[in-house]
Amino acid sequence: MRDSINHYWLIAICLICVATALLLEPIAQDPAYHLFADQRPLLGVANFWNVVSNLAFVLSGLLGLKLCWQARRQIPGVSEIGLAYPGFFLGILLTGFGSAYYHLAPDTSSLTWDRLPMTLAFMSFFIIVLAEHISVRTARMLLWPLLLAGVLSVLYWHYTEIRQQGDMRAYILVQFLPVLLTPLILLLFNSRYTHSAYFWGMFGLYLAAKVAEHHDHTVFEYTGFSGHSLKHLLAGGGALVFYLMLAQRRAASTSELATRSEANPVADSLPG
Repeated sequence: MRDSINHYWLIAICLICVATALLLEPIAQDPAYHLFADQRPLLGVANFWNVVSNLAFVLSGLLGLKLCWQARRQIPGVSEIGLAYPGFFLGILLTGFGSAYYHLAPDTSSLTWDRLPMTLAFMSFFIIVLAEHISVRTARMLLWPLLLAGVLSVLYWHYTEIRQQGDMRAYILVQFLPVLLTPLILLLFNSRYTHSAYFWGMFGLYLAAKVAEHHDHTVFEYTGFSGHSLKHLLAGGGALVFYLMLAQRRAASTSELATRSEANPVADSLPG
């Protein structure tokens, strides 16, 4: 009974968020977004630190892809939902390149190549959370529709910007909804694997990255290193935490699942 109620809560939140996005007025990209605090060139590279800090994404992406390729049969869950795990790390890797390209000459057009791979990473990660905590079957069904929704949200935004009628609502929804639902899923449903606490580490680093991004100029003023560059390092670090989780984890035993249920009565003992 409690399992069904938890599912209904998640579905209700999704419907409310989608309805809210549809009711809002179109949200155009703010041109001031491209005015980053640290615009210093170095070694012939424009906006050097905002470009080079993307190496955190490249490193984490490469490590994760290597792990998925070499040890995919030994890591519990990786082979259950197709491309979600390598898709996440591929999205992280491509975000490194796309973001670096964007920061060489920041404008709305080049921002598209930053956001496209980000949606691949966001949607893949959300599918992984669904599979590990709720249902592998549901995750398999939603994998391609959610990946397509992510890509289309960016393409739609890009199209509306070209027509000078910019509308970011779909893209904001694609990024915001998984961030809202993930901690709820972690609280309401126990994972079938060990080291699931690493998800909270990832979530914490992501929130810290968003705070650093929001205070880009303030961080730069006080430290000489911009908040946006710090955002890249923190978000890349979050992907590295996920890599470390996969490298260490195993399927949770029955006794471990029972212990988790006793420690966290809000969550169900085992996802369906």
